[in-house]
Amino acid sequence: MDALADLDLRVSGCRACPRLVDWREEVARTKRAAFADQTYWGRPVPGFGPPDARLLIVGLAPAAHGGNRTGRMFTGDRSGDVLYQALYDVGLASQPTSVAADDGLELHGVRVTAPVHCAPPENKPTPGERATCRPWLVQELRLLRPTLRAVVVLGAFGWQATLPALAEAGWRVPRPRPAFAHGARVALDGLELFGCFHVSQRNTFTGRLTPEMLREVLGAAARAAALGEVPRPGRRGAGP
Repeated sequence: MDALADLDLRVSGCRACPRLVDWREEVARTKRAAFADQTYWGRPVPGFGPPDARLLIVGLAPAAHGGNRTGRMFTGDRSGDVLYQALYDVGLASQPTSVAADDGLELHGVRVTAPVHCAPPENKPTPGERATCRPWLVQELRLLRPTLRAVVVLGAFGWQATLPALAEAGWRVPRPRPAFAHGARVALDGLELFGCFHVSQRNTFTGRLTPEMLREVLGAAARAAALGEVPRPGRRGAGP
């Protein structure tokens, strides 16, 4: 438990990628008009969730005015609105919204992280920045390994980062490496790996990823991780 907290602390102080450091700090200085009265985090954003998580969700990178502002993964932006609503619907989050690091949100057996911990320009980290950040994900996976039973990867970029990180962390990954697809499911040494379209606005606004599709993947991953599933009463289509 202390080891993961220490890792999160070290992640938040990383300055390894000059382009990302310059961008995240510039955004934190200039701010978006809607958040002009807020103090931005402006640093790398560590993972969020319990140290004994059985399910890990891997995204892409923090949003410039989301995680880079609030200091918590998928918090304060529309992608987070979609993700945490779905986690709440399947009983894996204590509330359906994620607006600030001190809003009381708790995750049940789930941790959320990313292969790149700094907000990138245009939401596009380079492959080199992804490679530079990979050791953090490898260490996180190693620390979670005693309890981790399932991983949901959001998007192809995260999939390409997660497979080599899993291999480096000690899991046997098939060769050739499995291709990303929404609904992909791969068994790895007691770990179930799931692919899901990213919860980006481009995907959710166009209907490429619907709430039902997201709940279906999260529900399957929760069952694979032996977390169960608790659909919220009164919410239409809460189950997968």
